[in-house]
Parts: sequence; structure tokens; C-alpha cells
Amino acid sequence: MKRFSTFIMVLSCVFASGQNINDVLRYSLEEVQGTARFQAMGGAFGALGGDLSSININPAGSAVFNFSEFTISGSNYNRDNEVFFGNSLRSGDINSVELNQAGGVFVFKSSDSPWKKLALAVNYDLVQNFDNEFFASGTVTQGIDNYFLNFAEGQPLGPLRVQDGEFIEDAYLDIGGSLGFGAQQAFLGFQAGLIEPTADDDANTSYFSNAEYTNVNQDYLQSTSGFNSKFTLNFAGQYQENLYLGASLNFHSVLFERVTLLDETGYDIDSPVQFTTFDNFLRTEGYGFSFGLGAIAKLNDNIRVGGSYQSPTWYEFTDDTSQRINSTLAQPDINFIDFGIVNLFEEYRIKTPSKLTGSVAVVFGKDGLLSFDYSYQDMSQAELRPTTDPNFAPENDFIANTLGIVNTYRVGGEYRIDQVSLRAGYRYEESPYENGEIIGDLTGYSGGVGYSFGGNRIDLAFVRTERDVNELLFDSGLSSTAMINRINTNITLGYTLKF
Repeated sequence: MKRFSTFIMVLSCVFASGQNINDVLRYSLEEVQGTARFQAMGGAFGALGGDLSSININPAGSAVFNFSEFTISGSNYNRDNEVFFGNSLRSGDINSVELNQAGGVFVFKSSDSPWKKLALAVNYDLVQNFDNEFFASGTVTQGIDNYFLNFAEGQPLGPLRVQDGEFIEDAYLDIGGSLGFGAQQAFLGFQAGLIEPTADDDANTSYFSNAEYTNVNQDYLQSTSGFNSKFTLNFAGQYQENLYLGASLNFHSVLFERVTLLDETGYDIDSPVQFTTFDNFLRTEGYGFSFGLGAIAKLNDNIRVGGSYQSPTWYEFTDDTSQRINSTLAQPDINFIDFGIVNLFEEYRIKTPSKLTGSVAVVFGKDGLLSFDYSYQDMSQAELRPTTDPNFAPENDFIANTLGIVNTYRVGGEYRIDQVSLRAGYRYEESPYENGEIIGDLTGYSGGVGYSFGGNRIDLAFVRTERDVNELLFDSGLSSTAMINRINTNITLGYTLKF
């Protein structure tokens, strides 16, 4: 009965958290989602409007609609990861299908007011789809013992022991709640037999590894799932003939789950440790708020220009984590520390940077159009909050010194032949890092077709993006990374009804 109740006890425990730059980037880098027409044209809609997803770029876009309409879109996501790790190359892919957009706009026209049109739009967009998976396997010079040694150095030995009459899972939770995440990781390494104190004294603060090797073989699987969705309430108006103004309120909902599984072998024949497994589970839930302001102006019958401001997004998150570990020298009860033993962290906040977008479009009557968007976002302004928390201060300094300005360029075009529309787009987004070796630049190509019949339209889009990422498998103690070439391919089908 005692061991069952441990899961209940953990719900009241609060831990010092370990959020870092990776959490900030996860929620700051948004994908180009939205309607099929929007995706096919690379998201270059800042000066165009007239599409429900365009209000994500420029809130004035809803006032360009001439009629009320409803659009729904679904996407198939394919994630293809080619992973180079420890002189070995592995590849794999994963597919998922999601309803990524649904919304409507209501247009109210006036003939006796300088405000020719007023528009109210509500829209749901899947800003980020976190479904992904990669497998890294290879031979490296740093084993997982370094992870635990890094946390253990300086930790007194006494709290790392299981006390008489105490269950190992209770000790694991207690040390996390009282001494924090670092001491808890040291406890895992000691109880798993990977690290050993230099002196059998409760006051000892120095440790050595029980694993002996020149190289080790590591198999590492990371699987992520979840979403960042955005519900937008938008209001816009057309003033006189050539000016459109708009504003949006955005409400985010986030669920992110990550499972990592590590198997390590290949130690020396006489090493006391011959195998290690170390698995981690993270679940993050949260919500956020942002707003946007924008304007579009018609300079003449053919040329339109647009400008917009997207505010920072203010997120609030809660994390819970679970772990499990085993090795040749692990304590017999080590398996009672598993994914059913949950650590709850204090609520924390993330502020993502604001974004400025300038746009220009050329419209060739009913024959087609060309559009260009440029966006500016200073990623060094991202923050973990509260900024007064001493645990966040070093990481915020690291973010400010490591991240830089992200310039994004989007180009899109559409050519109409009677009821058929042919579309294409291009997107280039710079690395969020000053040094682009950790996350490289993103390049994307898109294309699509639309067919109008009566007051309805059906659209199909194909989007391919590619980016190189140098992924650190563990945040502490190990410098080995997996070099990943990520290719994302989306196929989106949308349906629009005018009324």
C-alpha cells in the first residue's frame, strides 16, 4: 500500500526546475501552418489578406474579404530525420494527420459611412505540431556516467543514501523536493551504481565513475508529441477605398510530451559496469496570450503594402517529469523508480520576442498576384520568468548572449486560369543562434492548386522545409551531439464555403 501511495504523495512536491534555452526556442519558433492556399504561397500574405490564416501575419487581412466565409483544413505531416551520431548514420520518418485550421469571417458592408467594411473573424490554427521521432546509434567517448558525475560533484553523500525503513522511490522524491533536480540526478547515479564516493563518509562531496571504457556504444531514441494551438479573435475594417486596419487577440494552448530512451554498452571487459539504461519522460502543459496590430494600404489598383506588429507571447507552463534507470550494479529496488513516480515542478513563464513584418504585393487583376513578406524578430529578447528567480538569471544571460536576430523572407505567387488557381511559394528563415552551427537556417518550398465552383473552393498544398540541427542529447555533463538533417513535408487539403 505504501508503494502505491507514493504516486499520490508526489503531487504535493515542488521542485526547483531546470528550464533552459531549448524550452524558449521550442515555443518561439513557429511553423508556417494554416489554410492550404496560405501554405502553398509560403505564407506571404502580409499585404494581401483575404485568407483566414493571413490574420496571423497581418490582422488587417480580414477586412479584405468581400464576403463572409468559412474554411477548414487538414494536414498530413511527414517528419524525415537523417541522424549522424558517433560515426554512424541512421534515418527514419514518422507520419501524423491533424485538423490544423478551422475558422470563419463575417463581413458587414456599409454604403453611408467612411468605414466601407467591418469584419469579425474567429480562427483556430495549429501553430506547431510536435509529433516527431529520431533514433541515434553510435560509438562515442563520453558515457552517461559523466552526466551523473557532473551533478554529483559537490553534493554531500549523506542525502544520497536510502535511510533505514525508507523506500527508494520515497528517497528519490524527497531529495528532489528538498534539494532540487541536481541532487536528485546524483541520487540516481549513486543508487544505480554508476558513481561511487571517494570516501565512505556522509560529508563526502567527491565521486568517481564505476564505468571503465575508452569508447561506449549508445542507442538513443527521442519521441515527441503534442501541439501549440492558437485561437484568434480578430476585428478589422476598411476605411475609405484604400486603407485596411485590424487587431487580433490570440489565445494559445500547449501540450508537449517527450520520451527519451538510452541504452549504453561496450564497456571494458573488466569494468564493474557492463550495461546502463536511462529513460526520461517530460510532459508540459500551458497556455499563452498575444496580440497583433496591422495595416494594409492600396497604393493603386495593382500595388499593396502592409505592415504589422505581433506582440510577445506570454506563456505560463507546468512541467512534470518521470525517470527510470538500471545498470549492472544498481540497487535491487531501483525498478520502483519508474514512469509512475512523477515530479511536479513549480509554474514558470516564458516570454517570446515580438515580431515586425513588412509586406508588398502586386495584383494583376483577376489573372494572379505576387507577394513578398519580410519579418524581423530578435530572439535574444526571449526570457524565462520570473526574471527575479536566481535559477533563471544565468540562463537568461546565456539566451541574451547566444541568440540573435531572425530575418525571415517569404515569397508567394498565384496564377488563375478560369476556375483553377496555380500557386507556389518560397520561405527562408535564419537561425535563431548568432552561431548557426546549433540550429541552421531553414529553407522551404511550396506549391498547390485550387478549384472554385459556385461559392465554394477546394485547395491542395504541398510544403517541404529543411533544416540542420546539432542536438545535444543531454543538457549536462556530455558534449556529444547528434547532427540531424530534418526534412518536414506537409500535404494539406482545405475547403472554403462562402455565404
